[in-house]
This record gives sequence, C-alpha cells and structure tokens, in this order.
Amino acid sequence: MRNRLLGDGPGDASRHCTFEIVGSAAEQSEGTVKGGDATCPYPDCGRVIDGDQVKAQAQAGGMGEQLFAVVFKRKLPIEYTKTGKPKKDKWERGYRAPHPGDENSAAIEAALAEKLPEWEAMDLVPNELLPMDTESWTHGNTPAQYGATNFLDLFSPRQLLCHGTSVEIFRDLVTEERGKPGGLTDAGRAALGYVALALDKLRDYNSRMTRWHSIREVMVNTFDRHDFAYKASYAEMAALIAGLGYDWAFGQVAKCIGELLDLLNSQQASTVTAGPLFGATTPAIPKGSTAPVVISCDSGDSLAHLDAGTVDAVVMDPPYYDNVMYAELSDFFYVWLKRSAGLLYPELFMAALTDKENEAVANPARHEGKKGAKALAGLDYQHKMAEIFTEMRRVLKDDGVMTLMFTHKATGAWDALTKGLIDAGFVITASWPINSEAEGSLHIKDKSAANSTIFLVCRPRPAQKPEDGVQYWEDLEPRVKAAVRQRIEQFQAGGIRGVDLYLSCFGPALEEFSLHWPIKRGQPKPIAEKTKKRGRAQLTLDELLGEADPYAVSPEDALDAARREVKAWRMEKLTSGSRRAQLDPLTEWFVLAWDAFQAPQFPYDEALRLARVVGLDLDKDVVGVLAEKKASDLILWDSSTRATKGKLGAPDGTKSWIDAIHHCAHRARSIDLNAAKQLLDDNGLANSPVFLTALEAVLEVLPLSARYTGFDPVKAAAPAASDFEALENLRRLALAEQVPAPKQLELVLAELAEA
Repeated sequence: MRNRLLGDGPGDASRHCTFEIVGSAAEQSEGTVKGGDATCPYPDCGRVIDGDQVKAQAQAGGMGEQLFAVVFKRKLPIEYTKTGKPKKDKWERGYRAPHPGDENSAAIEAALAEKLPEWEAMDLVPNELLPMDTESWTHGNTPAQYGATNFLDLFSPRQLLCHGTSVEIFRDLVTEERGKPGGLTDAGRAALGYVALALDKLRDYNSRMTRWHSIREVMVNTFDRHDFAYKASYAEMAALIAGLGYDWAFGQVAKCIGELLDLLNSQQASTVTAGPLFGATTPAIPKGSTAPVVISCDSGDSLAHLDAGTVDAVVMDPPYYDNVMYAELSDFFYVWLKRSAGLLYPELFMAALTDKENEAVANPARHEGKKGAKALAGLDYQHKMAEIFTEMRRVLKDDGVMTLMFTHKATGAWDALTKGLIDAGFVITASWPINSEAEGSLHIKDKSAANSTIFLVCRPRPAQKPEDGVQYWEDLEPRVKAAVRQRIEQFQAGGIRGVDLYLSCFGPALEEFSLHWPIKRGQPKPIAEKTKKRGRAQLTLDELLGEADPYAVSPEDALDAARREVKAWRMEKLTSGSRRAQLDPLTEWFVLAWDAFQAPQFPYDEALRLARVVGLDLDKDVVGVLAEKKASDLILWDSSTRATKGKLGAPDGTKSWIDAIHHCAHRARSIDLNAAKQLLDDNGLANSPVFLTALEAVLEVLPLSARYTGFDPVKAAAPAASDFEALENLRRLALAEQVPAPKQLELVLAELAEA
C-alpha cells in the first residue's frame, strides 16, 4: 500500500490520507507505527509522536480509524477439458483501495446507536469491565492502554453490530425451540450449543485484535499470540459473504464434529489388532457401533465419578506453567457465551467472569504486592498440579499409564511439574520430543522459543529396590549424565536443534532421577554467592521461606546435570577433534548461547543457568560486556555494538578469545579485510590453537549472511550475520588451512545446489 496525502498543509482539518495498491514492496509507504510511537505520514511534517502521548489521546477518545484496503475474490474464466467438460471453478484473490461506497461507518454507527441501548437493557451484549487486576491486562501493550474499558470496546462498531445481531437471532431460535410441543429436546439443546460455539468462533476472527496474514493471505485470529495484544492495523472478516463469515464459522464447527464422530465410530474394529495396553481386558467394539463416551466438566483434582483403580490410561496436556493465562483469555469468549450457551446450560455460566483462582497456572498477579510473588506463583502451580496428579494416580490402575506433554524453556517450570509428579507417586519411564510449533508462528518468530513439546510417559512408582544402592546425589549424577549422553545423539540425528536439544534431554534426565527418588546429598551443596540485589517479587522460594537445605536434592539438579552434559557434547561437535582446545568461559558461553537459542534475544533466566554451567557470573562477566539486559530478556551484542559501547576488550584475547574474534570482525566490517588480517598478524592470533578453536566454533553458530545463502536473515540477527560474513571472509583469506570451512555453511550450500 502507498499513502496519497490530501489537504493544504499542517493545520488543515480536512487533511486526510487515501491509499493505492502498488506492485512491489519497494513502492510501499513507510510504516507509521513502530515500538508504540507514531510518525505523521505527511512529508512536510514527519513528526514522531511519543507512544505515551498516543495512548493518552486514545484514552481521551481521540483515536479514530480508517479503511485502507479491501481484499476480494473473483471467479476466473471457466476452463474446459479436452472432451469439452467444464473444469472446477477457480478463484483469484485480489486487493484494491477503498471506494467511496465502501465507507459506511456513519450508517453503521447510527444503526448501532439505535440497537445498543435495547441490547444492553436485555443483556444481549457484554458490557462487563475489563479485569484490570489480572496478568493479561496489567502487562503488555493491550487495548486497555488505548482507551478500552469494557469488553464491548474490543470490537469495532461494524463488528459489534454483527455480533449483537447474531445473539439476538440466537435467542429467538431458543425461544422458538422451547415453544414447540415437547419443549427444547436434548438434541435441540446440543445443536444450539454448537451454534453458540460457531458464533464465538466468528468473534475470535472478527475483533479489533485480528489481523491479515500477508504471507498466507488469510485472517489471523484474536489470540495468535496468546494475549490481548493491541493491533494498530486490524482486519475484519465480512460476515455475510458466501464461503466466509458465518458460512466459514459454521463449517469449521461442523468439521470438528465430524472429526470427533470419526474418532468414536469403530469402522475397522474387525481388522484392528489391540496392542498390549488394551488387549485382554478391553472388550471389542462391534463394527459400526459407537464407543461409549462420558464427558465431564469437572476439575482435574476431583474426579468423583470415577472409582479408584479403574482407568487404564490418562492422556493429559497440562498448563505450561506461566506460558498462557487460559482463564484470563477465556473471558473474551465467556462473556458472549453466557449470553448464548448460558440459556442452554446456565449451571456453567453462573459467575460474572471465568474462575481464575483455581486455575493451575503460575500467575504472579494472584500474589501482587507480596514478597516473592513469582516464587509463590510457581509454588501454587506445583501444589495444584500435585493435587491433579494425585487424583490421576487414584483412578489409574496399578499397571496403568499416564502420558503428558510439556514444554518450557525455564527449568523452574520443569522442576515444579516433576515435583508434582513425584509427590503424587509417579515415575517417568520414557520421553520423546515432538515438533509442535509452526515455523511462521508468532510464538517463535525472531525469538529463542522452543519448537518441540516433550511427551512424558509416567507410571505408578514401584517401591524403591534396596539393592539399587543409589541413595545419594553423588551416586545418581553420573547415571543422569550417562542417560543424557545415551540419547542426545539420537535426538540430534532426529533433527532436534538449539534450545530444543536441551529440552529434549530433560526427559531422560528426569526419567533416571524419578526412578531413584527420594534422594539426598552426601555432601552439602555449595552456597551460591549473591551478586545482585533483587526486588521483593523476584525472591526465590528458598529465600522467601528461609529454608535452603544444603543436603536437599530437587529435579532442577538433574536438569542442570543434563544441561552440562549437552554443553560438553555440543562443544565437542562444534570444534575439530584433532585441534580441540579448552575455551575460556566467556567465549564458551557466547558459543553455547548462539548454539542453543539461535537468536540474539533470549530469556535472562536461561542465560543465567547457561552461565552457571560454564562458571560465569552473568551480571558481572556478561551483562555490560557482551550483552545487555532488557526486561526479562538478554540481548547479545555484535562486534559493532560492542565497539560503539567501548566494550570490545583486548584484541590479543588475553581476557577472552571472543574479544579477539570481535576485534577481527569489527576491523573487517569498519575498514577492510586487510586491516583485519593485520590485526591477526600483530597479535599472533594465527599461531594460537585456542583462538583457532574459538573461531571455528563461532563460525558454526553465528547466523549466515545473505551473501552466502542468497536470502536475508531475520532482522534481529542481521548484525550477527554481518559478523559471520566478515569472519568467514577472513578465514578464507588468511586461515583456510588452519580452520575448516563451517559445516553449517556447507550444508546450506549443498541444499541450495539441490533445490
């Protein structure tokens, strides 16, 4: 899109933008919103308005909106087969600038002004205030910061008119069904329940927080990021277009119903052989019949309808610690559903909003203002999950099995989950990573996010065998490391990389750990030096309770052992065996950070754990030297950033070899390759085995530049990719015989040659 600016100049109240479609990205107008700040689109102004001022104006009612593009589909001319039969219809998607007739905001607002008082009087639309005491609304950039105060404000007038009308018609349908002879049947109630879900499906794709996916050319729903993120530019789905809107929403629900029925209908019962889990004890289901299913809407910690020891298998997808505040996000749907489905199932919609107190998530907002709020949230999650796992253990048969999936980059989350499992009487008997995130997902885009979910297989823990001989952590730790080493190569051969490799190895580490629980230390754990004063909310649980037991062992000890083993294995793989030298801790940390997170920005807590593995004080040795802390993340610096900040260190590598490497990269980028080679010669770096080992490892982990791959790296990684290009050019010029070509580059070039 390109702006066309109309008006006489600054101060002209009639001044406004129009838009036109252009044929290439190079012709597009510059964006006008970045980091919350807004830039005036007029070239004779160009003023940047601070984000806080934008929010203040929006809260005062000064933010408007304007239609800037229309997406359409057109039917292509009919094609025919060789025999003269018409082929299947084909459609083409296109874009156009708005026409004057598209702008019907005044008519929409007039219709809404007429209907809204009646709807509010009849409680047809949600005017509940946004719960500003929750995690989702008090953190992040949400519509609340731009003037939204209740749930109605999350929708444009056009969307609200659509959704309010749908609830009005839904209530008419319920009244009509109840007025029939015999009243509302169970089947009728179920059918209308699905209608209510379909209407909610459309709301998820038609709010002020939906957007247009420019690559896939489709609508993206409200919760593509699992939060209430404000969208400066949002997209609307036309509700009444054939194949879209209501047609699409009802089709999606019908598709889900069909898939559920397919799971229940045993069409191939006569040909399927039962596995060992459901063999002799499970009666066969006759062909063509439906398996008996009981669906309950109860809390997982209280399955009163199930007797003890009656369940063969439990399959669970538990909340991932603090990743998603499900109940808080569910309010978006709940406030509408209680006005539709609530007519059919009133017992499920008695509360004003969803129940957040009893949800099994680590939610610091529940402990706002308390000392150690984050630790208390983690403890609350651990206790709730332990209660759920205890109930699962009660209903599970002694030879039963429970599988659950989990992923989280923070080992504290794994520690809490594993403690809950062990306390409930389970042992982890198997684990496997499964890729579960789409490459284009906003959860992982430009971030060090995990792509994999780890599946854990758990069984009731047998009595500990006295002959095992493992009573102390000092005896168990070598077994944990051996279990990790046995599986790590298998994981990498299966395509597991980066942070996922560390997460995948948590599984075998916890398997071995849980088999030998309870365990204690023979020697007290060294007390870690406190290097930085933290706020009340950041205190650990041990600090909060004053109960640090130097002989205690926790699942986190097994996770630390797993991380150390992965670190040792990765360093072996990143450097040549014939000339491998021990790197200094800072260089090793830099290499492992890029190798694990594959992005310049990643969680501070995970950076801290990696620093402990190599023996660094993160705040003293890394922050302000090689990286900066931003909120809860750490951001790595490239050579140019370090030089600008005066943090490059000594060029001869006397303190750290990453200093010498960054000096070489910066010299090549800022002057030329000959200057970088001169620096090599002046400091004797070409004769240092440790420098050569460090350079080899760094070239294996930095992102590749466009010069070698033909495509640009993600924007955040571009400076580091420039370092790669400079160092690889230097290697080819001066060190080709001493440092082998990066394996990652050879693999990419081979793939491009085959493409």
